[in-house]
Amino acid sequence: MAASPASGWRANIVIYAALAANLGIAVAKFVAAAITGSSSMLTEGVHSLVDTGNQGLLLYGQYRAKRPPDRDHPFGYGRELYFWAFVVAILIFGLGAGVSIYEGWLHIRSPEPLRDPLPNYVVLVIAFALEGTSWWIAMREFAASKGDCGWWKAIKESKDPSGFIVLFEDTAALAGLIVAGIGIWASHHWGDPRIDGWASIVIGVILAAVAGLLARESKGLLIGERANLDMVARIRALLEAEPCITHVNHVRTIHTAPDRIFVAISADFADTLPMGEAETLIERIEHRLKAQEPKLSSIYIRPEKREDAVDAVAMG
Repeated sequence: MAASPASGWRANIVIYAALAANLGIAVAKFVAAAITGSSSMLTEGVHSLVDTGNQGLLLYGQYRAKRPPDRDHPFGYGRELYFWAFVVAILIFGLGAGVSIYEGWLHIRSPEPLRDPLPNYVVLVIAFALEGTSWWIAMREFAASKGDCGWWKAIKESKDPSGFIVLFEDTAALAGLIVAGIGIWASHHWGDPRIDGWASIVIGVILAAVAGLLARESKGLLIGERANLDMVARIRALLEAEPCITHVNHVRTIHTAPDRIFVAISADFADTLPMGEAETLIERIEHRLKAQEPKLSSIYIRPEKREDAVDAVAMG
């Protein structure tokens, strides 16, 4: 059954909230930077603009990932979302961090005269409120999805990059706003515009660190990650409960999309089991597995002697 527009909106509420917040904030920051000449405010504007584009890319990736399997891609296009998540990490590093550090260096080398900081403070307060709202929505949604799992473990185990990318971006945005505010205040307090440039560099370093974390997580998903270990254990338990299976050699899984998993099973069947009954048994196991684990989109079961699968046991 196709998802309704309402359910699609609900599923992407984190991305839509972040996109709307960043678009409005970017415009305000650029206006404030033009009025006051603040380097950190200009880099914050670039940061928000990059984040806006990133949310657009995530939505595009989700749209592309929903295409059904075809002749060239029999397992579907789900992992295309992981590709666009990796692109987002590159953009944060190349555009967000790169521009911030470069602009900060220019401002330190050729500092501009100080101007009235009030527009910057007004924009920073508004931006913090909007970013804080987006961050709260992202935190709430991710907390609901992670269950009892720890935060860092939940991020590493997550197979949907949309949620943790927005969470990381919003966290970096709030940290950047704080740094920008401190830099602008310190520049005027001590009468040294170069401090504002150093604040811009600090923002760039924060973005580079976030980009590195996102790139590492996205790379693992793009290459192919196994399913949750609890799911693997449940699959193995179901197989081991079958009287006609004498040993489960290995259970290998890989995510072909956040909600689709391919599983390859090697099992040693009883020697007395006729071929016709083995086919019926495999079909029955497949039905039971799909009923127990709805995310299993493809199941491959290979009858294999235990001694022939010795090398595979360590990988199962």
